[in-house]
Amino acid sequence: MSSAPTPHGLHFVARSPVPGLAVAERRVEHPEATIICIHGGLDRGGSFARLARRTDRFDLVTYDRRGYQGSRDLGPLGLEYHVDDLIALARHEEHGRALILFGHSYGGVVAYGAAIADASLAQLVVTYEAPLPWILRRNGTGEPLGGDPELEAERFFRRIVSDSAWKRLSEFERDSRRRDGPALVSDLSSLRSATAPFDIRTLRVPAVFVYGDVLAPDFYRTLGTELASINPLIQRRQAINAAHGAHLSIPDQLAALIAELWDDTCASA
Repeated sequence: MSSAPTPHGLHFVARSPVPGLAVAERRVEHPEATIICIHGGLDRGGSFARLARRTDRFDLVTYDRRGYQGSRDLGPLGLEYHVDDLIALARHEEHGRALILFGHSYGGVVAYGAAIADASLAQLVVTYEAPLPWILRRNGTGEPLGGDPELEAERFFRRIVSDSAWKRLSEFERDSRRRDGPALVSDLSSLRSATAPFDIRTLRVPAVFVYGDVLAPDFYRTLGTELASINPLIQRRQAINAAHGAHLSIPDQLAALIAELWDDTCASA
């Protein structure tokens, strides 16, 4: 990966450390750590561009998870492969560089999985409204999936974002989201498994479960409390005026929070 400063935002690298995986980065002078951002369902790495422009203390790396957008042709799908990709990206960073994993929604599940698989991978894990249904399931999120991935993608977008936002998309953009349907269905299917993919008690890295005050604050507050009771290394924090897409709507607050949590981690080390 390039080490040249990229002050204006993300750019995709020419040579990905994982063949076929679309990887983007923003590099700064004298980074204290590298933040690796992992996107959620029906999203893409480019959605972290606003956050990247506000993290002047850190390098930021993100990517399109396999099955999505620029990594759409990369298979097979499944949580274990997403975890392996994240581990490979983390290990590709400069030797000795401190790492912060930031996982949004399903990306938080990937971040926890990678940090549990390799306790030396990162110094801090921050997740935002990560779904962990084997610990606490949110009502209305376990409906059976249909047999049409493209339709599931449209239904998901309309439910999570809004009907009006879907209608504002161009036909090209709608088609792009629909083509991510198989990856989305894989994500959702893994959350419906009767078997937990990992034991959160085995996490050995400081972690913070962040949630907003718009979507379902009572649910996420309860989930954060449960996580902290299971593993004392996990804290919970609430973001203000924050919907599910916090990296898009409140990037300044989110960037400041990550920096604050990093300072706390360094102070307690």
